[in-house]
Amino acid sequence: MTTTAPARPDDAGPAPADVVAEAARRRTFAVISHPDAGKSTLTEALALHARVIGQAGAVHGKAGRRGTVSDWMDMEKARGISITSAALQFSYRDTVVNLLDTPGHADFSEDTYRVLTAVDAAVMLIDAAKGLEAQTMKLFAVCRHRGIPVITVVNKWDRPGKDALELMDEVAERTGLTPTPLTWPVGIAGDFRGVLDRRDGSYRRYTRTAGGATVAPEEVLPADAAAAREPDAWPQALEEADLLAATAGEHDQDLFLSGVTTPVLFASAISNFGVGALLDVLVDLAPAPAGRPDTDGVPRPVEAPFSAFVFKVQSGMDAAHRDRLAYIRICSGVFERGMVVTHGPTGRPFATKYAQHVFGRERESIDVAYPGDVVGLVNASALHVGDTLYAQQPVAFPPLTTFAPEHFAVVRSLETAKHKQFRRGIEQLESEGVVQVLRSDRRGEQAPVFAVVGPMQFEVATHRMEHEFHAPVRLEPLPYSLAMRTDEASAPRITATTGTEVMQRSDGKLLALFTNKWVMGIVRNGKPDLTLEPLVAAQLA
Repeated sequence: MTTTAPARPDDAGPAPADVVAEAARRRTFAVISHPDAGKSTLTEALALHARVIGQAGAVHGKAGRRGTVSDWMDMEKARGISITSAALQFSYRDTVVNLLDTPGHADFSEDTYRVLTAVDAAVMLIDAAKGLEAQTMKLFAVCRHRGIPVITVVNKWDRPGKDALELMDEVAERTGLTPTPLTWPVGIAGDFRGVLDRRDGSYRRYTRTAGGATVAPEEVLPADAAAAREPDAWPQALEEADLLAATAGEHDQDLFLSGVTTPVLFASAISNFGVGALLDVLVDLAPAPAGRPDTDGVPRPVEAPFSAFVFKVQSGMDAAHRDRLAYIRICSGVFERGMVVTHGPTGRPFATKYAQHVFGRERESIDVAYPGDVVGLVNASALHVGDTLYAQQPVAFPPLTTFAPEHFAVVRSLETAKHKQFRRGIEQLESEGVVQVLRSDRRGEQAPVFAVVGPMQFEVATHRMEHEFHAPVRLEPLPYSLAMRTDEASAPRITATTGTEVMQRSDGKLLALFTNKWVMGIVRNGKPDLTLEPLVAAQLA
């Protein structure tokens, strides 16, 4: 979709009032979930309801059905998972929705966390049978750290699962948020009849579709008709809804935005039921973009001149061109394709000649964009994750958080003659945030260490080193599972204990690596004056 800027007689670009109005129309969010909770299915269902695609289909679905629209890398298609991230923009009602797709596989990368720096809200997707799982909680911790309001969707209610009230207790106990269901299931998990809309008391009857490939029709009935249609399930739903009302289960917009409560919806994404309700809730309740604080903590108003930050860099999306694409989140002002902006870290001009919306392998040129929008800048070799771009008024946004790696491996070139390709590939992967690169005098420049959040990133890195940079490598796993920030004064005393090592990251930070938390405890208890600071994911997960 290409957004058109409001015309002005003086051709001076959109007025501040126009920018404020356009920003108010934006909703930028991501779906967070554990693997197999149905994130890719929900992404397609949202696109289907917004008429972006005509038919939904899972990666390993029936013959003739298309692959998941957000997945593009060969490894993703082969495994039916999301490794990389994509961004989809579409219109719904009078709102422009930006959906940032986050990898949900257990072995995802730091990029998954980083995408959450570019959103204003999150949809937490829960499997009705499994409840809140480990990966969901890690992602929720990042949302909580950033103050992102969360909408909860209980998915797969068409399959056997936990009791609805039990799930609400679990959400409250494990996240600290008070669940405020907007819809409530009629029928137990596995016997999904529909939902009670607690906002108007109506019954939205669930109707299956053939394979879930099209939008599920919803029959809306008043309460008396619902009681006649569902003589057993409807009274139980009403009784449970009354119980919720007695335990402060009503939606309050201020409490939601301040991270005290979470609205809850029940759905079956595979059947496309409840997805339309989620879109309506996103439009009605999710926050529009607001001023993003700069490095001094002062919010830059959305109507200020253009500014944006790079939250993701991706190479190899176009096999024919091996191009490099930088995703930017617009924070203020208006973006116009071709405009020359300033690259914050260097102060140099940067031309935005090729700007696109990118979702999966599909690309579409974009001429203008507003706060909240995500734009892909093609061939952006000068841009790195965390960089600020601006026009006119200088601004610097805080650097993106670096999360705690949990897996480490020494990387060695299999072909010593390809030293340049080896070095270039490692620099590229690091600049994209695929891996963190650690080095030490002990191991030498020819044996850097890859540090990652999830071990699948080792597979991604080795695959790309061989096929994209033509520098095949061998990885030698290291026994460490925990990393903490430290300093030069503490390093020698840390490494005096078996099961530790101190290495330097490319940004100059020193990381102390430990084989496990017990070894770290021994070091810390024996020498309490050491500098050992947790990284965000380690602190919050």
